[in-house]
Amino acid sequence: MNGLIRNIWGGTRHFLERRQPLRLPDLLAIGLLAGIIYGIMSMGRQLTGVMRPTVEIDLSPLALPKYTLFSLSRGVLAYCLSLAFTLMYGLWAAKDKTAERVLIPLLDILQSIPVLGFMPGLILAMVSLFPESNLGLELAAVVMIFTGQAWNMTFSFYHSLRSIPAEMTEVSTVYRFNWWERFNWVELPSATMGLVWNSMISMAGGWFFLMICESFVLGDKDFRLPGLGSYMHMAVEKGDTAAMAWAVTAMITMIVALDQLVWRPVVVWAQKFRVEEGGHTEEMSSWFLDILQRSKIVGLVEKSIRYVFLKRHKKPTLHPEKARRKNLAFHLLGFLPPLAITALAVTLATGAWKLAQLVGQMPSGEWLDILAAAGMTLGRVIMAILLGTLWALPCGIAIGASPRLSRMLQPVVQIAASFPAPMLFPAVIALMLMMHIPLGWGSIILMLMGTQWYILFNIIAGTMAIPADLREAAQSYRLRGWQKFRQLYFPAVLPYLVTGWVTAAGGAWNASIVAEYVSYQQKTLTTFGLGAQISTAAEQADFPRLAAAVLVMSAVVVLVNRTLWQRLYTVAHERFSINR
Repeated sequence: MNGLIRNIWGGTRHFLERRQPLRLPDLLAIGLLAGIIYGIMSMGRQLTGVMRPTVEIDLSPLALPKYTLFSLSRGVLAYCLSLAFTLMYGLWAAKDKTAERVLIPLLDILQSIPVLGFMPGLILAMVSLFPESNLGLELAAVVMIFTGQAWNMTFSFYHSLRSIPAEMTEVSTVYRFNWWERFNWVELPSATMGLVWNSMISMAGGWFFLMICESFVLGDKDFRLPGLGSYMHMAVEKGDTAAMAWAVTAMITMIVALDQLVWRPVVVWAQKFRVEEGGHTEEMSSWFLDILQRSKIVGLVEKSIRYVFLKRHKKPTLHPEKARRKNLAFHLLGFLPPLAITALAVTLATGAWKLAQLVGQMPSGEWLDILAAAGMTLGRVIMAILLGTLWALPCGIAIGASPRLSRMLQPVVQIAASFPAPMLFPAVIALMLMMHIPLGWGSIILMLMGTQWYILFNIIAGTMAIPADLREAAQSYRLRGWQKFRQLYFPAVLPYLVTGWVTAAGGAWNASIVAEYVSYQQKTLTTFGLGAQISTAAEQADFPRLAAAVLVMSAVVVLVNRTLWQRLYTVAHERFSINR
């Protein structure tokens, strides 16, 4: 790190000594760097601040920039944690057959556990670890946002690794790539397209529970954090329409800025990893990426990073004794996966024992009620996925197949997907009440608002990954309409579509806790379902019932994933993957 800073400082000093005029791209790069530094310092002060018993949320519009910065910082920290988790967990599951039998079912369970299922215990544990500062509460919020981001990224990365063409794997073996070269030149590029689009929907998934994560109250204990979610929650609670409008405006502004400054440049950059054997495709563009590429300061930072990285990873000639020790170290590292699996098994067994003790306090007669509620929620989840697929499949293919539509509609889709659906619940519920739609049916629409984007984004990614030569072949054979959809688009996007279904189902189960139990104008509306059972148990601090409901939800999700989604995955990758 010190070497990197010295290289950047040396290059900057040389740049200034030559007295070259700063152009607009350089000024924008300096402004962006200053903004990042300011954001880090502001969040650092918030993390290390003294623990406050109660946070007063200021509903003035002037407070929104600071609250938006705090929420954005938590989302970015959670995404960094999600990306690291995705790369490590996905690689481990794809490379180790023994670990795969444990890790993939465990991932099914993890994505099915709703935020309210572990939020009380997590917050209480974190606050007790850091009783004198905000660090514990902030870490708990980051972890809760992480749980809305990580799972679909991990599923996408894992299945991309499993779908790498056999010839690419053989080439890496012939040329004797080490683990880093194989990861950097084969595995990560093959997974980039799906990972980028799932990263966008992951940020959206993190925002979905923003109001819950930043405004959590347990009994007489107030664990609110200053942020955009708590601002919106307070505005809804007080019925302040103007404040709700300001919160919506701030959220849209943040999402548009993220799309134009981060996601659009990343999508354009990711196009170089498309699997192509010929053909021509229209290139995508990003105004901000063009500015960064013209900036000398950004180029200077990039060269410094490359220099330090390549210097650090340059393969020196090892002394025989050092080489022997290095080989011994690699042999010892080979024992880490079995040890990690053993530690994981012990941890799961301990947690299962504690959970069994807690669930054992449940009256036996209430289990039938929970199982019936699970059946009702399962039906709503399936309906939400079907409705989402009906519109997302044709729209996703149209956007992914046309660079012009992608350029025009990506910001719109990104705004719609990233906007926390619970912020729109009051308007939707008002419309439902006006149309006399009961919450039992209306909760399907509420679930759909937060889960349909998983399907859409995966379909867009799958369509954009279709090689240009296949598109040209379809054009040469004059495939049109339904025939082109059936013979080209649907087989190509099916592996991505199944990933979207799995992650959308997990999102729908999580969304049920806010879709089946909603607050509107100081009233609580509920419908019979497992999500309502979990929300009610969390509000009443009924931990045995909360644990039982979460356990049933996890069991149902795993059962559906093992019996339905896993079979669809196998069919999609063995018969329809374009990499096979």
